[in-house]
Amino acid sequence: MRIHHHWNGAAPSDRGASVAMGNFDGVHLGHQAVIDLARQADAPLGIVTFDPHPRQFFAPQAPAFRLMNAEARTHRLEKLGVAQLYELPFDAALAGMEAEAFVAEVLVAGLGVAHVTVGADFCFGKGRKGNVATLRDAARRHGFGVTIAELVAQDGEEISSTAIRTALSEGRPRDAARMLGHWHRIEGAVLHGDKRGKDLGFPTANMSVAGLHLPRLGVYAVKVDVLTGPHQGSYNGAASLGVRPMFGENQPNLETYLFDFAGNLYAEHLSVALIDYLRPEMKFDGLPALVAQMNADCDRARGILAAL
Repeated sequence: MRIHHHWNGAAPSDRGASVAMGNFDGVHLGHQAVIDLARQADAPLGIVTFDPHPRQFFAPQAPAFRLMNAEARTHRLEKLGVAQLYELPFDAALAGMEAEAFVAEVLVAGLGVAHVTVGADFCFGKGRKGNVATLRDAARRHGFGVTIAELVAQDGEEISSTAIRTALSEGRPRDAARMLGHWHRIEGAVLHGDKRGKDLGFPTANMSVAGLHLPRLGVYAVKVDVLTGPHQGSYNGAASLGVRPMFGENQPNLETYLFDFAGNLYAEHLSVALIDYLRPEMKFDGLPALVAQMNADCDRARGILAAL
């Protein structure tokens, strides 16, 4: 997959894609339906998306809402067979661009799209004044095709990033996974921590969750993909997402213990899939009680993961 961070200067080989356009936060089943409709036999599959998310640009002080960072979104789109990822910088210039100018300057002159597929509720351009009717009209004038994907429902309810956030906030990762079509994953680099886990016999890989919507804080059974370095591969484990109340910390992070693993993961990139919620964060009377509970958590997680 080729990744582009602007619409200007695209090489001839990077033009002419059939693109799905949207934010694709989570790349859930609704997004996947849009992407599937964008597949054309005579054109490479492309994605037109934005970073940061427009909502983040317009309300930078609002609570974090992203289901995945750009890295995780890229990995998920690559698995879907996307050949060209146009990850456009959403800045003041793009936010102020009228809908017609966006079509003419970005889609046509910049990317030379052959076809555009969007969801039925897609809006674009300054003030979100452009919609699917605007896009269809512009496509007729500029000579590219348009497909409108209907919204996808599951059990009578529309699949949406909002519904997925709710499921995660309530500690229901399997319900989130049903709407996503894949496990909800947190991806990023392993950071140096305080090494308390190692001292307790449970060395953990620490990862930041800054900028992401926080699932319910607590302990999870997880599956872990080590994406880089000499230990690349898939592992089972248990992870604590939270603020570590035993130690007076208050900045949420993700600490993952990989079962049957020995090695150094610092600076490597991990993808941690939340499988089942085990329990909330707890404050124990002392370290022996904490270690006993961690052993129980790991035993329970092993059982859950063995049954997958």
